[in-house]
Amino acid sequence: MSLDRIAWAVEVVSPRPSERLLEVGCGHGVAVTKVCERLVDGELVAIDRSAAMIAAATRRNAEHVAAGRVTLQVAELRSFDPGERRFDKVFAIRVGVFTRGDPKQEFAALVRLLKPDGHVFLFHDEPSTRADEVAARLEVAALRHQWIVEARLAHAFDGGEVACLVARPPPSR
Repeated sequence: MSLDRIAWAVEVVSPRPSERLLEVGCGHGVAVTKVCERLVDGELVAIDRSAAMIAAATRRNAEHVAAGRVTLQVAELRSFDPGERRFDKVFAIRVGVFTRGDPKQEFAALVRLLKPDGHVFLFHDEPSTRADEVAARLEVAALRHQWIVEARLAHAFDGGEVACLVARPPPSR
């Protein structure tokens, strides 16, 4: 995903200076950098199931790690345990489980990880698929697990489009 797409995703998530955020599938840590630049006393926890990606993200964001703005951890969403932490916002950029298969365990984990008024932002793009089609698949997955969809967004970039689904957990948490 290009830097322009990641910048757009961070704009949509719109991290506030004191918020607690979770990024699922942080990869090389480009979004981590952009989010941490907006934090004052907030915190970002970034997870990825690849130790190599966490190492790369840690190198890229050494300054933010040292300042305590970000914690990077090798973990899968479905089994991630942040202790007592709960998040204002969770976002995932191009995490395929939400558009393929049944992300039942991932949505259950998100319910557990979000604060009661928290939101999830799912960004995804596929080179050969229009963003509205990708957003529709994200929405079907969220609705199947009783999530409340607040917005479906799309943005065009050179070479493609990216979709975003903004949702909040089911009311019966």
